[in-house]
Amino acid sequence: MADGAEEKGNIADIRRLSTADREFSEQEGYIVEATAEVDASNLKTAPDGHTILVPQPSEYPEDPLNWSPFKKHLILFIISLTALLPDYGSATGAVTLIPQAEIWHTTPDTVNHSQVGNVFMLGAGGVFVVAGSAYFGRLPLLFWFLIIAVATAAWCAGAKSFESFMAARILNGFFSTVAQGGGLMFINDMFYFHERARKINIWAAFIILSPYLGPLFAAFITSTQSWPWPFWVYTILTGICLLLTIAFVPETYYNRKISPHDVPPNGNRISTLVGIHQRRVRLLAPNTLLDACLRPFIVLLKPTVFLSCIYYMLTFAWVVGINTTLSLFVTPLYNFGPLQIGYFYFTPIVAAILGEATGHFLHDAFARNYIRRHNGHFEPEVRLRITFISTPLMVAGLVLIGFCLERGYHYMITALGWGLYVFGTMITTTAVSAYNLDSYPVASGEVAAWVNFSRTIGGFIISYFQVRWAESAGTIDSFGTQAGILSAAWMIVLVLLVFGKRLRLMGGTVRFKTI
Repeated sequence: MADGAEEKGNIADIRRLSTADREFSEQEGYIVEATAEVDASNLKTAPDGHTILVPQPSEYPEDPLNWSPFKKHLILFIISLTALLPDYGSATGAVTLIPQAEIWHTTPDTVNHSQVGNVFMLGAGGVFVVAGSAYFGRLPLLFWFLIIAVATAAWCAGAKSFESFMAARILNGFFSTVAQGGGLMFINDMFYFHERARKINIWAAFIILSPYLGPLFAAFITSTQSWPWPFWVYTILTGICLLLTIAFVPETYYNRKISPHDVPPNGNRISTLVGIHQRRVRLLAPNTLLDACLRPFIVLLKPTVFLSCIYYMLTFAWVVGINTTLSLFVTPLYNFGPLQIGYFYFTPIVAAILGEATGHFLHDAFARNYIRRHNGHFEPEVRLRITFISTPLMVAGLVLIGFCLERGYHYMITALGWGLYVFGTMITTTAVSAYNLDSYPVASGEVAAWVNFSRTIGGFIISYFQVRWAESAGTIDSFGTQAGILSAAWMIVLVLLVFGKRLRLMGGTVRFKTI
């Protein structure tokens, strides 16, 4: 009886999710399934009749949780496509290094510095995005950043000198990252807890695919055209995302701390798009600009966020390092030209798609299994258990790449190693993102920004010395060391699996003025 009374008390906490109090779900876990011990008769559930909707939707039709599935998934597609842009544009430069170096009379490694600066700004820009979104709104940041992203992408294509190209690349990295650094905000606004892992998986698949699609298309284009054309294609893609945003993406922020009767009416399309409406109706009041700027750093100080981001940085850094320098390895080793390099990039694309398809079922399977064995209760740390599968694949992939590049194994074996690594990173990316979102749902943008920052800062560092490291130590030693670092980093996951809940309780809940 005592356990049943405790569960009913927990249900009361979930009911308050429709207004304000999320502390229970963040700190103690979620009750997401009605069981014999849990009375959910007064709660809204999914069509299956037993999955409790978290958070509970309001009665207001413009609540994003109440939007039609078509509208939600259209927005998700646009956000995911926009999230593809930063790494697509960044990695496009991996193929154009050699022709640019010849034109500007410098070395490919020097031209690669523009790419390194671009990668760093992909992470830094995301932190500014979520801070600005907490003050100006989701949609205006998306709109204005995309406008500048289009302009700077065109600048990259039209640059006449290395200095001009580098400046354009750095600025483009900052502004193009808007949906990559803040994508979780839109997912959290529109989807229920039990849906989020699958939606994150879709969004993450676009991100993981993007650094391989860029070089693939660039390699095919540069086989017949000059180096600026891949960047003109990137400009066109960015422009398409801008037009889709203008036409279809609404403001997704909804204040669940106030009554539906107090929700401000929608403004006209233009004023909402540029941010005038949000400021006029004080949509994100009582946030001040200082409050908005402090939010990312408050979240970073949460022990589980900090630790999981360190783990992700040490796991994903090698993706960026491999991708930005691989053409420099395989061109002399296998006598690859632009077309062969383009075909070689089908490997990570297929691996990422397989990772998305596998993760679509695996993430939910892990969650459902835990929920079924714990009377409808769920802990965020369960999301990390899937790394028991992904980590060995990533380690094996890195080791295999190192042996192939040093000993000259057939390029199909190299492709296998690369595919194993990318498959593992696809699964790991969703796990880390979902874990942080489940732990701090009111800080969806902030956790997305730091996960994105940790991913790019690792790539920023490794890109500077990946080639020289491999040349001096050999690829067996350099990639083997990378595999060792990745394995050691996984110890952080073990710490979170054992002590994660205690660390979340110790860190306390996130108490923002707005969600």
